[in-house]
Amino acid sequence: MGTDQAHIDHIQTFHTLVVLVLPLLAAIIGVIVPSKYKIAGWISTIAILLSAVFAIGVFTGVWNVTTVHTQTLWFTIASTNVYAGIWLNNLSVLMLALVSVIAVPVHIYSLKYMQHDERFNRYFTYLSFFCFSMLALVVVDSLVLFYAFWELVGFSSYLLIGFWFTRDKAVQANKKAFIMNRIGDIGLLAGIIIIFAQFKTFDLVQLFGEGGLISQSVLTNGQWISPVGQMPELWQYIACGGIFLAVAAKSAQFPLHNWLPDAMEGPTSVSALIHAATMVAAGVFLLGRAYPIFNLYELNTLAIIGCFTAFMAATIALTQNDLKRILAYSTISQLGFMIMAMGVGAYASSLFHLATHAFFKCLLFLVAGVVIHEMQHIREENNLDIDPQNILYMGGLRKKLPLTFIAAIVGALALIGVPLTSGFLSKDGILIQAFVWAEGKSWIYQVMPVMALFTTWLTAFYVSRMIVKVFFGKFRLLDINPGIHLHISDGGWYYKVPLALLSFCSLFPLFSLNPLIYEHAWLFDGLKPSNFLERVNIYHTLVPIGVNILSVVVMYTAYALYVKRNYTFPQHTALFRLSYNEWYIDKAYNKGIVKAVLWISNALYWFDKNIIDGIVNVFRKVAITLSELAVWVDRYVIDGILYLLTVFVRRTGNLVRLFQGGKVQIYLYSMLAAVLLIFILKFII
Repeated sequence: MGTDQAHIDHIQTFHTLVVLVLPLLAAIIGVIVPSKYKIAGWISTIAILLSAVFAIGVFTGVWNVTTVHTQTLWFTIASTNVYAGIWLNNLSVLMLALVSVIAVPVHIYSLKYMQHDERFNRYFTYLSFFCFSMLALVVVDSLVLFYAFWELVGFSSYLLIGFWFTRDKAVQANKKAFIMNRIGDIGLLAGIIIIFAQFKTFDLVQLFGEGGLISQSVLTNGQWISPVGQMPELWQYIACGGIFLAVAAKSAQFPLHNWLPDAMEGPTSVSALIHAATMVAAGVFLLGRAYPIFNLYELNTLAIIGCFTAFMAATIALTQNDLKRILAYSTISQLGFMIMAMGVGAYASSLFHLATHAFFKCLLFLVAGVVIHEMQHIREENNLDIDPQNILYMGGLRKKLPLTFIAAIVGALALIGVPLTSGFLSKDGILIQAFVWAEGKSWIYQVMPVMALFTTWLTAFYVSRMIVKVFFGKFRLLDINPGIHLHISDGGWYYKVPLALLSFCSLFPLFSLNPLIYEHAWLFDGLKPSNFLERVNIYHTLVPIGVNILSVVVMYTAYALYVKRNYTFPQHTALFRLSYNEWYIDKAYNKGIVKAVLWISNALYWFDKNIIDGIVNVFRKVAITLSELAVWVDRYVIDGILYLLTVFVRRTGNLVRLFQGGKVQIYLYSMLAAVLLIFILKFII
């Protein structure tokens, strides 16, 4: 039996490696293939499709069946062995399947969406490398490898967000995303170093596995005590703070959230992948992996920050007019729900919502891509100066884009959490467990589930506003420009197949045969803890009923306001300005941090130029002066003395040579002169 299990584990490990290698090979081929041959798209699409097939096979073989952990010695430093391997459990195989399956419709969609882009091959090269990085991230078993792929995910997103690098906004957006994520990476690195110092291993299974070292550690008498060592408990808080900093950066939580709306400058298909199951999901995945390290106080902090982020982002989405920006703040809000769920102990519901959100958010972004693409077509055909992403120019598009409209409705209902959608099941679990968690606690904790409940109604309103502005009423651009030509459609199968696939996945049958009770969902059942409490209180009935009745009222209110009355927000109010200006957080950062950094940089530049360079210039001038003096001395003193010596020697030689003419008379005269000279000198002396 042991041999059979080892063989099965070997097969699962091999299939997992295939899942990882295929997109990496596609990326390598994309680099090699000349840009004039636009085949990288099909190579990447086929590769990710095969990866998805193998990932589903691994998922079915591991989910609720077994855990696979395979590793090999990587390198040794002193007495520390660092291993590289793969860890497959319910969490990792869920993410492995989710990332690859979501990536398939995005790749198919991108074949059409990016077909006229001159950097077609480069786009798919980046996309394949992005998928490889994320797929590897979710299955590695070492903190060292985890950090490496964490960085590669960030680097890949940097390339994709700034893909259209000739646009200044895209360059600024990818720099902003890169810098803010580096802040989180510093936190993660600090956490990893502290964890290694305390537990003497990078192995995720030994650390976070069932009965692992972290679960055996305790905080007592000001010490953080583990089976292999101890340190002051302050370091435990720093480690958890560093991990959450990484989570906040990757999953766009307050205060590191504001890079995500700017990331919309990348292609819409990239936005669909980043916002669905890759980069932003990496933060929640990290939280799920490292969950045992957080104590009660730290989990409460997670819950508070997640709840606040969800509420804040929802209020901002209410007044935005950029279609992709609305969806970006929606993503931040939904990620806030996931973080809050982790904080209140709803671990399974958090990851359940991560999975359902991946499908309907990807669907909504692809819908946005179709709408924006057609608006761009109208702009170019009629030579208009408009923003194709501004919903104020849209309206009535359900007649021109019927399939896109249906997909948008399905995605919107799932995002709101209406019954019969997957979003209802996952959000239902988070809200119910939040109320159960707050029961018996102080008022500050009891406010949180109420705020989360209110946020769901805000979600219903801004999503309904977006849908009715885009698809209902009159086409407002036609009212502004009556003579424009409209030749738009849902597009070919490249658009229709991904929209249809994701629409089905956004409904309840994929996750549960019971559309009303989240505990019956197979995904929730596979992730829930052993001490999970079944339905024992009134919240399980009141919360879903209250949420959905009022959500329907809110949706109808949005329809009535924006279609029947053509309502606009009173823009002079303080609340509108707060929402429209995104709570002034970007402006506060620009004034308080960016300007301060620039001022310090300019001051250092001035100091460097005027003080450091001034001192260097003084030394330079002194050195040059001394050099010139040395040259003068060398030329006129040293060379002069040498010249005089040569003249003296030459003339002395010439004089002596006169006496060596070969005539005896001259020799006699010379001898006589010498004798006379000696005689005279002796006489004188």
